[in-house]
Amino acid sequence: MATGKLTALKAKALKEPGRHSDGNGLVLYIKENGSKSWVLRSQVDGKRRDFGLGSFNDVSLADAREKADELRRQYRSGTDPVAAKRAAKAPAPTVPTFREAAEQAHKEHKGGWKNEKHKAQWISSLQAYAYPTIGDMPVDQIEGPAIRDLLAEIWLSKPETASRVKQRIGATLDWAYAKGYRKSEAPMRSVTKGLPRQPKKDNHFAALPYDQAPAMMAKLAETDTVGRQALRFLILTAARSGEVRGACWREIDLDQQLWTIPGDRMKAGKMHIVPLRPAAIAILEKLKAAYGDNPDQPLFPGKANKPLSDMTLTKVLRDGFGDEITVHGFRSTFRDWAAEQTDVAGDVVEAALAHTVQNRVEAAYRRTNYLEKRRVLMSMWGSFLLGENEATEEVVATDNADNTSRSAAPDLAHGVARSAA
Repeated sequence: MATGKLTALKAKALKEPGRHSDGNGLVLYIKENGSKSWVLRSQVDGKRRDFGLGSFNDVSLADAREKADELRRQYRSGTDPVAAKRAAKAPAPTVPTFREAAEQAHKEHKGGWKNEKHKAQWISSLQAYAYPTIGDMPVDQIEGPAIRDLLAEIWLSKPETASRVKQRIGATLDWAYAKGYRKSEAPMRSVTKGLPRQPKKDNHFAALPYDQAPAMMAKLAETDTVGRQALRFLILTAARSGEVRGACWREIDLDQQLWTIPGDRMKAGKMHIVPLRPAAIAILEKLKAAYGDNPDQPLFPGKANKPLSDMTLTKVLRDGFGDEITVHGFRSTFRDWAAEQTDVAGDVVEAALAHTVQNRVEAAYRRTNYLEKRRVLMSMWGSFLLGENEATEEVVATDNADNTSRSAAPDLAHGVARSAA
């Protein structure tokens, strides 16, 4: 193989197949059929790399040297010219519309969400409020003004819904950014600055005064629909709506009179045991006779033997009692009754509500779920709701009978930190 610098004339005259060096890695490669091309041979990360610079007929010696110099500069600066060339040739990804991006993001993320209601509402809220305006827009063309305009229509009239839609639009656009469909993250901060301040949210659920609860229970018992029985059971157990609607017979032990709710169905993610007293047991016996007690059978079956929808109990309330109280408010009704009409310690009441202890010191000392005390408390509550008289001395009797030790615990009776409902 020839050595030394080439000249344009010499390169043109060369016929012998092989590699003819111009120096510093640049060679003229001649094939057996006589075709010629320029190649830069170089060491990259300890490995030899050959870079084609073009055909001899298309690239002059001067141009080949210039291309070789540029490649060397790129490598010295840390750029991989081959990768850069491939990226330049690669077709640009097809940018999805907001609708397509939202549905794909929802599909990828919903597996990590426990709440079925949240899974459904995440996409349905976008379908209702975002798709009509930006659903068909490519995600790389959606900026703050378009988002602000669609949110402005519901920002004050439906503040909670609007805030959730805003969060979900932002999550979709951030997903698109992470996938390379957008050059920037979601512009949600600027969107917020372009909207007025929302009214402060009232975190209190409208609750029925406890002295009116017995009359409501009596009225609910006038008709034995599944929805009414579910609402009565909810009031008797002071449970949350989702806990009652999602309950199945596998969770019920009629012999021990216990309802064990698994952690994956609880707000705090921890298993909760609910003592069932006579009034609640009576409802279950009636349901068992009507629908059976297959382990996977919902306690309160709805259409197609599925659990009741989240609106069923709300509809029962609205149809019979107006919309001034909420289903969740019955937990406050129970708490108010316990505080004003019993001498039961506050931590026992909070345990009945499955509230977590916010104070870490108190939580560390708590070694009991107060089951026996809660049995008595729930019996008292059931008797109150049904207008019966029950001796409250049982609570005092079980104070010392609870099969757990609190010798090391601080006095929590009047100072329990309460979590949000």
